[in-house]
Amino acid sequence: MARVKTGPHRRQHHNKVLKITKGQFGTRHRLFRRANEAMLKSLWYAYRDRRTRKRDLRRLWIARINAAARQNGTTYSRLMHSMKKANIALNRKVLADLAVRQPEAFTAVVQKATTD
Repeated sequence: MARVKTGPHRRQHHNKVLKITKGQFGTRHRLFRRANEAMLKSLWYAYRDRRTRKRDLRRLWIARINAAARQNGTTYSRLMHSMKKANIALNRKVLADLAVRQPEAFTAVVQKATTD
């Protein structure tokens, strides 16, 4: 059986890794071994942080809703509880957007939730 060498395929793999790490500092985009380490680490960070971003955004929305709720004389937890009791189904993303961009509409939602 003939021996199979990996010349062209290995070159393609090296070029693929070096292309992914373009923009990295120093040898992290020049040398294959360092570039491969950088690529594996960066892909892991990207995977991890796609999940972290969801947590961070939810925390930001809650902070914004709480600040706007306190300006309207209530707290975040009381507002969410009263909204649930009043069957107002707005998620935190929309509520935070209302609080920042349309404070009058947010005030209307708070009043509607607390009067019921």
